[in-house]
Amino acid sequence: MKTAFCFLMVVILAGSFQQVNAQAADATTLSLNHIAMYVNDLKKSTAFYENVLRLTQIPEPFHDGKHTWFTLGAAGSLHLIQGAPANITRDKNDHLCFSVKSIDAFIANLDRHKIEYTNWPGTEKAPTVRVDGVKQVYFVDPDGHWIEINDDVKK
Repeated sequence: MKTAFCFLMVVILAGSFQQVNAQAADATTLSLNHIAMYVNDLKKSTAFYENVLRLTQIPEPFHDGKHTWFTLGAAGSLHLIQGAPANITRDKNDHLCFSVKSIDAFIANLDRHKIEYTNWPGTEKAPTVRVDGVKQVYFVDPDGHWIEINDDVKK
């Protein structure tokens, strides 16, 4: 009886310890809230992200005319901030990446908006096909921020 009671106490304490550890891990687990991008012309950049990328604006908390917020769904939001100097050179390695179901349909969208795009090496109007079969294209927003669009949609 004493042995069964001690065994039961060990099981209960071990379960409590695991639950406390799980709660501690949850308290420090990160989730993306937003990505902030510094832009030169807020109106032009807002139109680009709204019309070309088809992002949906959400209420912006500052109400000062210097910010635009877009939802990125479960991933968080994109926050554009007015005030960057013009003509900053940016590296393609530093880019945002979005996935779509059809890269061909998105390329048609880029063509409609007369947005130039390349593959990774820089060949115009040609997607890169990665070794895993994912197709991707690269282009820049009005401030030269690089954007990748690929068809690596998780199912």
